[in-house]
Amino acid sequence: MGDRKVIVFDTTLRDGEQTPGVNFDKDSKYRIAKQLVSLGVDVIEAGFPAASNGNFEAVKHIAENIDDVVVAGLSRCVKSDIDKTYEALKNAKKSRIHLFIATSDIHLKYKLKISRDEALKMAVDSVKYASGKFDEIQFSAEDASRTDWDFLVKIFNEVVDAGAKIINIPDTVGYAVPKEFEKLVEYVKKHIHDKDNVTISVHCHNDLGMAVVNSLSALENGADQVEVTVCGIGERAGNASLEEVIMAINTRKDYFNLLHSINTREIFSTCKLVSELSGIDLQPNKAIVGANAFRHTAGIHQHGVINNKATYEIMRPEDIGITTDHISMGKLSGRNAFELKLKNMGYELSRDEMNLAFKKFKDVADNKKIVNDDEIKAIVDDVILNSKSIKEGEIWV
Repeated sequence: MGDRKVIVFDTTLRDGEQTPGVNFDKDSKYRIAKQLVSLGVDVIEAGFPAASNGNFEAVKHIAENIDDVVVAGLSRCVKSDIDKTYEALKNAKKSRIHLFIATSDIHLKYKLKISRDEALKMAVDSVKYASGKFDEIQFSAEDASRTDWDFLVKIFNEVVDAGAKIINIPDTVGYAVPKEFEKLVEYVKKHIHDKDNVTISVHCHNDLGMAVVNSLSALENGADQVEVTVCGIGERAGNASLEEVIMAINTRKDYFNLLHSINTREIFSTCKLVSELSGIDLQPNKAIVGANAFRHTAGIHQHGVINNKATYEIMRPEDIGITTDHISMGKLSGRNAFELKLKNMGYELSRDEMNLAFKKFKDVADNKKIVNDDEIKAIVDDVILNSKSIKEGEIWV
């Protein structure tokens, strides 16, 4: 059996926009959508058309101007939402409505104030009403990870029979742990009707810091589609991070045996664009794309990387679109790293000059976190100038 292809469903423009303080305008959404096409995602969830006029116009604009990708819109199981989503997506090259309703008892009782049977009827009626209006129908059982498994399977089978061919298992509040979540995916896959023609999706939140590992566990155990956001932005602690899921699959392809359509060389530029337009800076230690992700500070690490990058780098920075030098010069840096740095900066020093420059560098580094290129240049220029003065003095004598 060959490697399975993972469908990458990007919800940066919908769930990502639910990040507190983030508000993508129409132009920003379109810019991100175009970059997501370059990145190679399979589905773009462009927004929630019924949420506001701005959302509607942004989704409509993307649907009418973006090709080569499925454009999805979120909708509650309410006719007016479905109608609004249809109007937004009707000119898309390929459209998908993403219907959802909460299914856990705590949500049914305290949020929706309806019974399981009422939720089931709303879900089925909505799928039937949406049939014929969209190219694809996806149904999500909100808070699936806290839903009774038998009821979850029942509602999934009813909506599949009504016409939904993509079913989504969200860990809406980041409650699941990997072994538990993979068993849930296996259980749904085992009991779902028409399983050969139904796509199983997962959508994991990061409240306990397990969105990525839960997503990977689900994919490993039969999920076909993963819902992600660029940089992991989203409601509360965010979503599974696209770049982390994809690079885990790439780096450990020996383990996962999964394929995807992502052009990884577009990852860094995509993350930078989303960071810029969302106003959320990338934390320095952010996996894959943080400023420190490929930086090496300890002398032992730097020496290893200089000899063979694979000693401390399990990914190549250029594979995600990073081409800059990431040797971080500081008080823990060793002589090998310092000499390479000077060579890359165009300096050729004598042994005595190098000894003096390295000593001065260490003195400066003891009082700073990082010594930047300008400071290193100043150190070396001072050493060269002093060396030249001494030589000229010797000649004069």
